[in-house]
Amino acid sequence: MVNLPDPPMSLLLELTHRCPLQCPYCSNPLKLERAGAELSTDEWVSVLDQAAALGVLQVHFSGGEPMARPDLPDLVRHAASLGLYSNLITSAVLLNPRTLAALADAGLDHVQISFQDADAEGADRIGNYAGGHAKKLAAAELVRDAGLALTLNFVVHRHNIARVPQMIAMGEAFGAGRIEIANVQYYGWGLLNRAALLPTRAELDACTAAVFAARERLRGTMVIDYVVPDYYAAEPKGCMGGWARRFVNISPAGRVLPCHAAETLPAFAWPSIREETLADIWNHSEPFARYRGTHWMPEPCKSCDRREIDWGGCRCQAFALTGDAGRTDPACELAPDHAIMAEAAQEAEAPPPAFVYRRVGANLGVMA
Repeated sequence: MVNLPDPPMSLLLELTHRCPLQCPYCSNPLKLERAGAELSTDEWVSVLDQAAALGVLQVHFSGGEPMARPDLPDLVRHAASLGLYSNLITSAVLLNPRTLAALADAGLDHVQISFQDADAEGADRIGNYAGGHAKKLAAAELVRDAGLALTLNFVVHRHNIARVPQMIAMGEAFGAGRIEIANVQYYGWGLLNRAALLPTRAELDACTAAVFAARERLRGTMVIDYVVPDYYAAEPKGCMGGWARRFVNISPAGRVLPCHAAETLPAFAWPSIREETLADIWNHSEPFARYRGTHWMPEPCKSCDRREIDWGGCRCQAFALTGDAGRTDPACELAPDHAIMAEAAQEAEAPPPAFVYRRVGANLGVMA
């Protein structure tokens, strides 16, 4: 009898790559999908049906900007009818009283708003969207006043890391139950712009101290999630809870992935939800099984006491830095390639180059 893996807990639906913002650290792949390639409403409804049948508990509507899809309230309503907890991950620049009311009426449970900075001028420059910060502040007020659960997400890098205390103060002012101080993770657009984004060690240490002090002060009032850049780590993170263990992602065109960065791995034929069922992909597809568990691990991972804690670290990062997704994540101080991290961190001591903004047709030959 074949032992099947546990079902995924969370499903991330990247409904579209369309977005009004052009953030230089976007987690979307460098090759953005056009609108004509996106799954239809009926196809996304089928995905939700399959996810509920598989045992998924949470669905995250993301993008790009998911509110660029006019059928978003219909998808939220269908998720609610299946008993799925729904979270909207949004830039919020398209959120207004009418659109929020439609989503709330459809049964949306939670809204996560991404902020580029605590300062309007810096935020609008980073997102390359004039007036965006003001729209986000107004949207956060709407979500709070509607009584929906609210998370503020701040993506942190060398251009805004000094304002982390102001970011935390924003979360307090809005009465957010949770905020995320998330240093950029360097894949895709983030990797392309690494020299422009990676903070110095001193900047990161000051940020960490500010977060830990705020956690202590706000204990029992607000949760502060904190994600540090692996370039200053001694141990790798347990990326996505381990490859294909708790999380599944579906791209706008229907490619099924174990994480949102997996399309950066070229030697994979990713299955399509248009051709196979979600259950068959999760339970039986070779790409999902390749790095699931511990069987694939090289040394020092194979004999490490942390092998079922960090699961060998991030496969996408291993490929990005070594060219081999099966190597130990260089974030680990025991990894043969750990020196790559220290060498890359030296970029942060130099003046930052200009951003390569996220857009279709960006000059990807200009490596930041």
